Amino acid sequence: MHILVLQHERVEHPAVFRKFLKEDGHSWDAIELDEGEALPDSIDGYDALWVLGGPMDTWQEDSHPWLKDEKAFIREAVEGQGVPYLGLCLGHQLLADALGGAVGPSKTPEIGVLDVQLTEAGASGVFFDGLPEVFQALQWHSAEVTALPEGAQVLATSPACPVQAMKWGTRAYSMQFHIEIEQDTVEAWGDIPEYADALEKALGPGSLPGFQAECAKRMNTFNDMAERIYINWLQATART
Repeated sequence: MHILVLQHERVEHPAVFRKFLKEDGHSWDAIELDEGEALPDSIDGYDALWVLGGPMDTWQEDSHPWLKDEKAFIREAVEGQGVPYLGLCLGHQLLADALGGAVGPSKTPEIGVLDVQLTEAGASGVFFDGLPEVFQALQWHSAEVTALPEGAQVLATSPACPVQAMKWGTRAYSMQFHIEIEQDTVEAWGDIPEYADALEKALGPGSLPGFQAECAKRMNTFNDMAERIYINWLQATART
């Protein structure tokens, strides 16, 4: 597989998924949209589209004008051409927005290691096969999907964020939470001003080291879940 990866912050990359892709012989190209790198004319030449997280919001097209083109690109790839899709955090929200759903500020921002609950569809489907019905994941978001696109299905939820994961069609999957993290992820993201500000508002000043430690002690579990989801995504999107 040759995957196109859209990034919105250089340190918010595929993280542990890079290891799995390398082991399986897959290749990927990253486009750093926030740094002015241009989208290709089409998704042709790629077998899948991954869209990752970032500190901007889907509606901030005035300050990040490339968001409009990115949404159009996602819509054409997913809806127009049926390209397999994986979205994480902002990439989850952009999928919903691009396909006619809605995204808005969270009533209760989720920041920390928090529970995620699979829905009946999530528990019985391929994407979360092998994961428990309730599991913990890193959350670091202050926006959320507020209305599903037509034809979307919720796969996971939480009390503060009803749409934690969704499926659209047969080959597009996305998650609000972060399952891809590595040992240096929290420290690196803590240097992003928007993330640092949200973290301090949620957990208090000086909370970054404790947050790092909480993630570090769960890292093996996080990475095992990430590998399972990666394998499941490959299997699910290969189906016609």
